[in-house]
Amino acid sequence: MKKRSIPITKANYLINHGPTVLITSGTEERDNIMTLAWQMPASGNPVRLAISVAPERFSHELITQGKAFGVNLPTIQLYKTVLLCGSQSGREIDKFKRSGLTRMAAKKIPCPLIRECVAHIECRLVNAWNAGDHTIFLGEVVAACADEDAFNSHLQLNNNIQTLHHMGGPYFAHPLGVKELTI
Repeated sequence: MKKRSIPITKANYLINHGPTVLITSGTEERDNIMTLAWQMPASGNPVRLAISVAPERFSHELITQGKAFGVNLPTIQLYKTVLLCGSQSGREIDKFKRSGLTRMAAKKIPCPLIRECVAHIECRLVNAWNAGDHTIFLGEVVAACADEDAFNSHLQLNNNIQTLHHMGGPYFAHPLGVKELTI
């Protein structure tokens, strides 16, 4: 099979098919929502995950200050909200108010979760590393919950639940194919 060259700047598009998530972070004074595609499991024992956030992002500041973050799993029905939360700065607007999303109290971290999402993972910040133009935040999972009807007993999504998978730029994949999504 013939191969074509891919620009190095787009190489991550080839492996970046995990679900797009909404990261919540905050302090007592302020919270924020950030759309994020760069996330991964990092350890099974203890259970930890990693997210990659650019230092200029407001969420970077809040995660560093609050020492915690929430990982919220949206469905395809929230794609306009996911795009809004990824295209505007939380320094300038209250993304909960602008998006119409509902704050949900977390069990073990100081920042809120997002009620409309089907799953939530609460993480306490363990470490952070400069990876170049992004910081890798390592979080220890301290709590997790999911909508009862969204997952089967093996924590696989039920057939009627569709997640978003960022493919780069305005393109997202979901079980029905790749589509350019706009607000």
